[in-house]
Amino acid sequence: MEELSINDTLNGSVPDFSFTTLLIIDVFNDMNFEGGRELAKNALPMAKRLRVLKEKFKRKGIPVIYINDNYGKWTSERAQIVKASLRKESTGREVAELLIPDKDDYFIIKPKHSGFFSTTLETLLASLKAQRLILTGLQTDICVLFTANDAYMRNYQICIPEDCAASEKIDDHTYALEKMKRLLKADTTPSTKLDLENLIQPSPSDQHLQRY
Repeated sequence: MEELSINDTLNGSVPDFSFTTLLIIDVFNDMNFEGGRELAKNALPMAKRLRVLKEKFKRKGIPVIYINDNYGKWTSERAQIVKASLRKESTGREVAELLIPDKDDYFIIKPKHSGFFSTTLETLLASLKAQRLILTGLQTDICVLFTANDAYMRNYQICIPEDCAASEKIDDHTYALEKMKRLLKADTTPSTKLDLENLIQPSPSDQHLQRY
């Protein structure tokens, strides 16, 4: 019987490094709270576009990192979080159904608004040698904003496709995007107009971001 190395048994099909990564934030949420129906209404068309974008990135070999809140449940695991949002009584069920993680997708559980706070995200991005982050998901003015701010403070290039994030209120979504574009230098080009070939390649302007 052929002996397997640790690389054979533990490594998935995700590339050893990638200058660009796709982050999907808080799409697994039952939305059973005040304002949840409004959020679900705005999130559903977003989820349909995000699913298409994710498929395009995966065909290019770009890793996908789900970052999801534990909603105060410290014993939560990936499967539990996803399953809870897929229940029949979950207001966010249709959104969750569109974005179920693949086996080779990363999944990071966060306790607070930012995907960087008290998580392994920074370590994972360092391992991938990531320089450019595509931030998507929910909500634009809360967890996407907080994660984008922390990414900016760490000198990552930031892209937040305006049609692949959503908030409970359209005005909050628009305002947050404008702030991130102006203050965090975020590219908010819609997913349908993104130049993926250019986006996944390092550029000369990335050199000052190289930390490894």
